Amino acid sequence: MAPEADTGEPVIRIVLAKLGLDGHDRGIKVVARILRDAGMEVIYLGLRGTTESIVAAVEQEDADAVGLSMHNAGHLTLAPRMVDALAAADLRVPIIIGGIVPDEDVPRLHEAGVAAVLGPGASSDDVAETVRAAVLSTSTD
Repeated sequence: MAPEADTGEPVIRIVLAKLGLDGHDRGIKVVARILRDAGMEVIYLGLRGTTESIVAAVEQEDADAVGLSMHNAGHLTLAPRMVDALAAADLRVPIIIGGIVPDEDVPRLHEAGVAAVLGPGASSDDVAETVRAAVLSTSTD
């Protein structure tokens, strides 16, 4: 985690990205603002990211977490690829998925190594606390 903020809490650095060909970005832009307002440092990579570009950003930015927005039904394929790509780069950062994910797919994502899944309607507090909990859980493992 980055140096402490005025509150004495460590500042979380999170890379937010749209993995794959999904072009819906309104939600992730809202999440970026929520996390920034919650005191986190947000690096938003934009649309059509690749696992390689996200891994490179995590390395370069010394990120504490990755947030992926999924709205294209590719979560069961793309999220495990991201988990594997981070592991191959020896990066231990949690992945938080947000977007349209059917409830029955959530256990499979957790089994694949995704730390948390947030769906539509998650409150600002839920989003920030989920990221904090995922980062804390990974840093104490």
